[in-house]
Amino acid sequence: MEMKDVLDFVKIEHTLFSLPFVLMGFVLADRQFGTESTDLLWIIVAAIGARGLAMALNRVVDKEIDANNPRTASRHLPSGKMTTMEAWALSGLFLVMLLFSAWRLNEVALKMAWLPVLAFVIYPYTKRFSWLCHFWIGLCLALAPAGAWVAISADTHGWAAITGVVPYMGGERVLLWYPEIFFISFGVALWITAFDINYARMDVEIDRKQGIKSFPSRFGSEATSGLSVLLTLGWCVCFFLTGLQGFGDSRGYRYFLWIPAVVVMGILNIYVMTKEVKNSDRTEIAMERFQQNLFRCSMLTGWALLGSLLVMQSQ
Repeated sequence: MEMKDVLDFVKIEHTLFSLPFVLMGFVLADRQFGTESTDLLWIIVAAIGARGLAMALNRVVDKEIDANNPRTASRHLPSGKMTTMEAWALSGLFLVMLLFSAWRLNEVALKMAWLPVLAFVIYPYTKRFSWLCHFWIGLCLALAPAGAWVAISADTHGWAAITGVVPYMGGERVLLWYPEIFFISFGVALWITAFDINYARMDVEIDRKQGIKSFPSRFGSEATSGLSVLLTLGWCVCFFLTGLQGFGDSRGYRYFLWIPAVVVMGILNIYVMTKEVKNSDRTEIAMERFQQNLFRCSMLTGWALLGSLLVMQSQ
């Protein structure tokens, strides 16, 4: 098994897609608490381990489903390019990466690492029972910014990063959580849910045959487009609220770089998820092109918002 097979198996490009989420949480935590010199390194390693683990588990659990789908039958496990044992070994390796990075960060990060692992284990089975599976994967990705924020805040506040309050002078208790991290995390959840229901458009017929409970296979294309618009408007509102938290201080003008980025990316996502899919002739080539544009749009959104966040948090 060569390195290129491993990278292709876990879709390393999807790590680049999801990395902005965890870095958003890191940036917000750094502004609030400050960070140690190696924190960013271990946050990134943990993100790579978590993403690799999630993908590997999904591939193992969905091996038979992938084998019966012409679009996915050439993947490593159904095609025999990789054995199930090798896939489990990779899962173990990525789990070690996640746990070791969490240990290097702090005790709280290590002891809370079970939460994303449990979410990853559950996800592949949700699509067998409910179209809400798309919301579950949104929740999984929402753990990225929230997890990074908790890991950094725990450096200085320990378990108060989870409870949300810290003792202050005179016995007063002060709220540790800032609203931004909630808005960012919830926005990511809605954003990824919208992405995932559109990704499922490619397998509508085969999902119906195999009993996979995707939203498009259950409710059709028009409903999928409608929900996509609502979800996109939802994450735009969440990210607007993130920006509004800065208007009350002397640095508030920098948040105007964030607001246009949210507007432009929201419009672009809605266009791809509604207009472009209508222009598709539903052939395999057309749907692959839609998938590529959907992925590129979402990746651009993540990095554009992260860049805007870095600018508005500077100085």
